[in-house]
Amino acid sequence: MVLTTQRLILRPWEDRDRIPMASIYASPHVRRYLANPLTAEEALVEVDLAAELARTNGFHFQPAELRSSGRLIGMIGLAVLSEPVQAAIHSQPCVEIGWFLAKEHWGKGLASEGALAWLEYAWSIDLPEVAGFAAKENAPSQRVMQKIGMIYDPTSDYEHPMCGEGHWLRPQVVYRIRNPKYVRPACIQPDQKPGPPT
Repeated sequence: MVLTTQRLILRPWEDRDRIPMASIYASPHVRRYLANPLTAEEALVEVDLAAELARTNGFHFQPAELRSSGRLIGMIGLAVLSEPVQAAIHSQPCVEIGWFLAKEHWGKGLASEGALAWLEYAWSIDLPEVAGFAAKENAPSQRVMQKIGMIYDPTSDYEHPMCGEGHWLRPQVVYRIRNPKYVRPACIQPDQKPGPPT
């Protein structure tokens, strides 16, 4: 499965992606809002796991490359949440959206561009809802979630289980977005049809 946007190709994993993606994923800059730093070897294990989960589930965080150059810039995608995380954010939804891009590609709108393509895919396979979460201090990721139409859900905020009491990354915020198929405008009753624009 390949998704394309104006600037990106979002595609399945290939062997050539392993080492460059592990280098990106292990970067202290990329992981500055994540609880656990990774060595290059640990990052490579995580990249291999992402590839395996994509094969198993039909989707996961997958490579994002620039259409103009074919250069790998990171990974963007959907992931099935683990049961502990589902419980932490009070059950549904069971799928999250996320992105990890190399530092030199931050601030260019590439994360939101790729994430919007993945949301379209989520709706095409009839997922009812997608979640996103980040450290409370992670303003950049929250801006991306807001940009793609996600709504902050303060009732689902939780404490990161890998961070001890008082750790600055312990408070996590949750955003959600519903499949448009299941959203009815609040001002329209079930037996009404929307009128023309005024």
